[in-house]
Amino acid sequence: MILDKEKLRANLDEVIWQIEEARISVSEHHIVQLVAVGKYTEVENITTLYELGQRAFGENQVQQLKARMAALEELPLEWHMIGTLQKNKINNLIDLRPSLLHSLDSLSLAVELNKKLEAKETTMHALLQINAAREETKSGVSPEEAADLYRQIKESCPHIHLKGVMTIGAHTEETALVQKSFEITHTIFESLGKEGASICSMGMSRDYPLAIKCGSNLVRIGSALFKQ
Repeated sequence: MILDKEKLRANLDEVIWQIEEARISVSEHHIVQLVAVGKYTEVENITTLYELGQRAFGENQVQQLKARMAALEELPLEWHMIGTLQKNKINNLIDLRPSLLHSLDSLSLAVELNKKLEAKETTMHALLQINAAREETKSGVSPEEAADLYRQIKESCPHIHLKGVMTIGAHTEETALVQKSFEITHTIFESLGKEGASICSMGMSRDYPLAIKCGSNLVRIGSALFKQ
């Protein structure tokens, strides 16, 4: 559904207000990036958000990312790949040159990605995905192995430039469990500071203020921006 500009402006203002409120409760020096997730919305709504000042956009699937980038190639947008990356789509993603891959979720994926990046003589910025909630339906490495795997990928996959970590908050109504999954991830993120980790990507439409209060500096927002 194509939303009118005033509705999108109101949604964007509300999200930015919530980000600001949460950010300042951490520190007025705490900077948070907003990535708008276009997954279920029309290209026209992305264009309108661009007109309203939004620049970073994310997609869950390589095909969708490719289609959106082609449709909006005249706009100077920053594109993020935030969904699970299948190994047979790696070459397609490399050719799209996204700003950041959020979902590097295993050592085997890192090895395969590095091999194909090397063959194409290029590099990619990525985040290590951590399954902090330990949910079987989610991708990601376990909290216990995350820091060691991060260092291992840095050493053995020179074509991947790790920039930090990502998690999806626990899928539950219990705020304490959601908060715990964010706190676990942020603790790992802090331990990787000396490895150059600068991005802690946590928080989606249902839980981003809590994620920011737990230390997130990048939120991935879809439905809250595109609600009718």
